[in-house]
Amino acid sequence: MRKYLNILICAMVVLSCGQRRAAREVTSAEEVVKKDTVYPLGFCTDSFRVVTGSIKPGDNFIGWVTGLGLSADKAHSLTAACDTVFNVRKLRAGNPWKAYYADSTALSYIVYDNSRTLQTIFQCRDSLAVWRYQKEVEAIEKKADITITSSLWNDMVAAGASPELISALSDVYAWTVDFFGLQKEDRFRLIYTENICEGESVGIDRISYAEFLRDSTCLPAIYYDQGDGGNTYWNEKGESMRKQFLKAPLKFTRISSGYSMHRLHPVHGTVRAHTGVDYAAPTGTPVMSIGDGTVLSAGWGKGGAGNMVKIRHNSVYTTAYLHLSRFAVKPGQRVSQGQVIGYVGMTGTATGPHLDFRVWKNGSPVNPLKLESPPAEPIRPENLPALDSIRVAYKKLF
Repeated sequence: MRKYLNILICAMVVLSCGQRRAAREVTSAEEVVKKDTVYPLGFCTDSFRVVTGSIKPGDNFIGWVTGLGLSADKAHSLTAACDTVFNVRKLRAGNPWKAYYADSTALSYIVYDNSRTLQTIFQCRDSLAVWRYQKEVEAIEKKADITITSSLWNDMVAAGASPELISALSDVYAWTVDFFGLQKEDRFRLIYTENICEGESVGIDRISYAEFLRDSTCLPAIYYDQGDGGNTYWNEKGESMRKQFLKAPLKFTRISSGYSMHRLHPVHGTVRAHTGVDYAAPTGTPVMSIGDGTVLSAGWGKGGAGNMVKIRHNSVYTTAYLHLSRFAVKPGQRVSQGQVIGYVGMTGTATGPHLDFRVWKNGSPVNPLKLESPPAEPIRPENLPALDSIRVAYKKLF
């Protein structure tokens, strides 16, 4: 009897295990089916009537969603449902949206574009809910070869490269190449990774290798991350591309007047020294400190300087930034290289918006465009062979 009882128990265990296994298989199959029928945004967009638009200046969240047909009560409840998913105070004018209606009036969903790759979905029917959808972004490695004939922007576009590459390129060479003094036949060759979303560029991920060529000079820049949170671009000798001073105090635009001891003043009409460099730029363009230092003054300057910031970098160098529209620092404040210290304007004696940038060495004015700057710490010796291997590998691709 005990023998048959044991057999019966074993049979029941086997049957039970088989049922559980079958259940798991069914669940797995159901999950596959469910996964295959889930739409990217979380609902079937094809089954709704769609209205498109963009956020207008002055729009607020409550006014926006009620304007699309949500009741005031539900609008306030939806605001609460946003919680940490979406900041209702950060609607950006110009950002697109789509409203989905089950019929002519029943608002079901709103899809708001936070950016070109991120969307927020608001469920407006039945139970209210809010979630985000991150679009798929593909990183594609590309090459570019740009020879200057007219302007970096035009030549970049003519070469079939994204103009967004200019910003990344200027960041890499900010300490070694004067982008305001580019000449015809100057050349950039580079290998970079571009992020693509839905067939369109959504930004440059990274420049892996670049060369700036002028005459017989070649300045390579190689990406290598040592994992210490420090510099990531180096030349072929392992010297850091980052230096004590930036080549320019603002992003790439153009030089309108250079350093000269004998310049015809555009306002007074007299010949006098101009111991700085004028960078023409729109009012409000951010102006950066070219190096670490302490703000000596931030106020109205003498002799037509207008709003001026003066910074002492060390016992040798001092810089000044003239004709600002407004300030971003105060006297006595410590600033770091690349920190915004003010904004371009035309205060004081000026014929148009521009930055007059000046440098003193040991109290005497020097030409900012010829300012020499020592590099930061070089790459660690043990990483030099790897850096050279990367350089050789990328060099072969051109």
